[in-house]
Amino acid sequence: MKIIITSQSEDLKGKVDPRFGRAKHFILYDTMTDDWEAIDNSQNLNAIQGAGIQAAENVARTGAEYLLTGHCGPKAFRSLTANGIKVVTGMEGTVEDAVDKFKKGELKPNEECDVDSHWA
Repeated sequence: MKIIITSQSEDLKGKVDPRFGRAKHFILYDTMTDDWEAIDNSQNLNAIQGAGIQAAENVARTGAEYLLTGHCGPKAFRSLTANGIKVVTGMEGTVEDAVDKFKKGELKPNEECDVDSHWA
């Protein structure tokens, strides 16, 4: 299964980025093979608006089934779930920590977004 994690750096040791749409990077991780790759999200870092929706479209193209992040706004959440992606918010620590929690079955997808609008 492919999962995607918001990250402040390009590796598993980096911290989870608390922002979804304006995350610096995404780490796409395959839980079956333990292969991973960093995906640049710099085009959305300074977007005036629409960063969450654009990032959601980019994530949907990766084939990920889960998104692990700190926070996710309503428009991005709707876009992600419409594409069949389950969203888990409240993530902290390193990307590696997030992957471990996911693999151990400790994470539960959100029923709704966790912020009212974009979270800067």
